[in-house]
Amino acid sequence: MQAAISFAISLVAMSFGIAKLPLGPWERGFLALGLIFVVTSSFTLAKCVRDRQEVTEVSSRVDKARLDKLLAEHDPFETKNL
Repeated sequence: MQAAISFAISLVAMSFGIAKLPLGPWERGFLALGLIFVVTSSFTLAKCVRDRQEVTEVSSRVDKARLDKLLAEHDPFETKNL
């Protein structure tokens, strides 16, 4: 919740700052497009980091399940007839 609130406050503050700058419409538009690009890039980066973390988490769970299965099937007291 704190991250969402701080994101909203920073977005509103930047938008207000761009609107109140003593610039022409072209410069103001350029800064607004830059702000939109930064916001969309941050969402994309957060999604990529989350996806990478999920992939790592799933593969580590699969590896752990394989290891648990091997350990469950292993009998240290089994004698092998050669």
